[in-house]
Amino acid sequence: MKTAHFFSLLFLFIAIPSFACTSVIVSGKHTRDGKAVMFKHRDSSCQDVAVEYFQGEKYRLVGLVNRDWRTNPSALIPKGTPEVWGGMNESGFAIMNTATYDLKDDDVPQERMDCEGVFMYRALEICETLEDFEHFLDTLSRPMRVEANFGVVDEKGGAAYYEVNNHKWVKFDVNKEPLGYRVVTNFTTTGREADRKGVDRYIKAHKILASSYVPMDQWDHAFFIKNISCSGKPIMRESSSCAMVFEGRTFWATEGKPDSTPCIPYTL
Repeated sequence: MKTAHFFSLLFLFIAIPSFACTSVIVSGKHTRDGKAVMFKHRDSSCQDVAVEYFQGEKYRLVGLVNRDWRTNPSALIPKGTPEVWGGMNESGFAIMNTATYDLKDDDVPQERMDCEGVFMYRALEICETLEDFEHFLDTLSRPMRVEANFGVVDEKGGAAYYEVNNHKWVKFDVNKEPLGYRVVTNFTTTGREADRKGVDRYIKAHKILASSYVPMDQWDHAFFIKNISCSGKPIMRESSSCAMVFEGRTFWATEGKPDSTPCIPYTL
């Protein structure tokens, strides 16, 4: 993979952060078809979103894009720069992220950070498995210009969260979670506890799942959007812009606020 060279060019561009999110990955050990289910409730200053298809270097992919950033003449992302804020490719590999504020440990200027959208597009166009993604992480030029939790699932049953900053990453295998799932918002396990954000949303999402009468093997896109995205504050907020759920080879997305926008399936 020509990863390092590609990123040395793409990271000349500046992206915009997606601020806050609430996410869950359920291990395929507990789902009906043996495939992990990955959910993300997205909060962002960008409210005008769309789902688009792309032909990547190796794989075709479908992903969420910030439409108003592309049409805004003052947007920091140059027109034509490939970036998505969650998506899936034709191999069944899917990725999403939540912003973190407790991992950055260097003096890279903030205006050179927040490249998660470009990062995820590149991963989608070249990765098939979690192992590919880990090689991708290892071979990127430093600094990586990201500070985030990345949720990743693949067709082979892989499911994990990765805590990533400019220079290093740590993996958390969802298939080894005692509960069968992992909830992630806007803080990390390895970061600074004093800088954690999204703890209230993390606690609420955990309470919703722990008290649910719906068996875990029925936690699908409808379950997550109804029970978490539409659960009210602190998860549902003015900044909530969409919800995404990855179920096997189907990418479900609301192209707008989850409590008022239809959830549409996309496939490759």
